Amino acid sequence: MQCTLCPVGCKADRTVFAGRCGTRGLTVAKYYLHPYEEPPISHKNGSGTVFFGGCSLKCVFCQNYELSRAERGKAVSPEELAEIFRKLEDAGADNINLVTPDHVSDLIAEALALYRPRVPVVYNSSGYAKKEALESIAPFVDVWLPDLKFYSSALSLRYTGREDYFLYASEAVKYMARKPVAFDGDGKLLTGIVVRHLVLPGCTSDSLRVLDFLKEVLPENAPISLMRQYTPFGNPDGYPELNRRVTAREYGRVLDHARACGFKTIYAQEKDCAEESFIPAWDF
Repeated sequence: MQCTLCPVGCKADRTVFAGRCGTRGLTVAKYYLHPYEEPPISHKNGSGTVFFGGCSLKCVFCQNYELSRAERGKAVSPEELAEIFRKLEDAGADNINLVTPDHVSDLIAEALALYRPRVPVVYNSSGYAKKEALESIAPFVDVWLPDLKFYSSALSLRYTGREDYFLYASEAVKYMARKPVAFDGDGKLLTGIVVRHLVLPGCTSDSLRVLDFLKEVLPENAPISLMRQYTPFGNPDGYPELNRRVTAREYGRVLDHARACGFKTIYAQEKDCAEESFIPAWDF
């Protein structure tokens, strides 16, 4: 069977060998109650986060580099993944948070068909996804949590090898934005969308274009998350412009523009978020 699940469309027979994503099937590197997501996602007890191995989008600055390159992770079946959902729910998770799911969304859907959690299911995506794949897993998803990394095709080509990132991610966000945003009385997000954008060194002009696009397509009450956590990580060799952190001036410019756009809820980060200590240890 030739895999065309993600926009790369590598056509690998993943029953035999790994595709562009680096995996044949489901691999999990860690699952636990994660306290450092956006406030309505982590909420009180923590987000029941499942980190999947592999990724078809090879960001050179990926903070989860070992995961995205499929260097970490234990192979699991959909049945075993369903049991992980049960364990997280029993531990008090405020939701089930699927991190980097796009290249295995079909198998995740199998697990969710076996066990549908009683808490919201969060689809934590790079944004680089086909609309058709999103439509297939959408019946199981309560909250969309996509990145929108780049507007510029030149930047996405340089840093991910994919010139078509915005072409797919913009359509993915438009599709996800159809879901009504709703919170419970205690501030937990039950349904809807939160779009994340990581501010990169020297890329603030592109960040402003991302925000202008989001202002046009998101529901009025949809939160956005502006991340200041960029830390030189992954494999930035050959990209000297990435070998520093984002300055206060750069982040402030993007944050000011988001406020000027009129977003009602903006999750911002402090300077001390840009630390490697926030990156989980892969121990599963």
